Amino acid sequence: MAKIYESITDRLARFLLDQPVFFVGTAPLSGDGHVNVSPKGMSGTFAVLDEHRVAYLDYTASGVETISHLRENGRIVLMFCSFDGPPAIVRLHGTGRFVTPDEPEFARLRARFSKERTLGQRAVIVVDVHRVSDSCGYSLPLMDLRGDRDLLDRHHGRRDPEYFDEYRRTRNATGIDGLPALPR
Repeated sequence: MAKIYESITDRLARFLLDQPVFFVGTAPLSGDGHVNVSPKGMSGTFAVLDEHRVAYLDYTASGVETISHLRENGRIVLMFCSFDGPPAIVRLHGTGRFVTPDEPEFARLRARFSKERTLGQRAVIVVDVHRVSDSCGYSLPLMDLRGDRDLLDRHHGRRDPEYFDEYRRTRNATGIDGLPALPR
């Protein structure tokens, strides 16, 4: 059933890259703060960097909890579930950080993703993975993927670069618990 791995094996990397959706969990240090679970999708936005590091593209959106939590404490877990084929759940626990487009490291990381659209990208979230585990997933439903939604791409396509600067400054500066998120 459940197993803990020393690293992200080639087999696990293929499994992770094959999943069309994954979930990101973070939390503030305060017990009064909000735990956040965020679904992620869009083809070409997740990458296995090496046996102990993964990353995903983060696009401008309404929430900024992951970044605010990472800025405060770095704790993060990514969960991948198979909704077709053999049942499985894989969790990657680690320490995360975000790299914004104005940082030198961003271009090198961005090259690891096949997603072409760059408009609206907010950061690359990099996770140093400390624990890799799987579990059975026997209760997961079988579902058929119809495709990626293109709503975020179309929404961002109607905006100019100034829109994103303003949006991030006014709506992505802090998370819902008031923790700082994107640098000003």
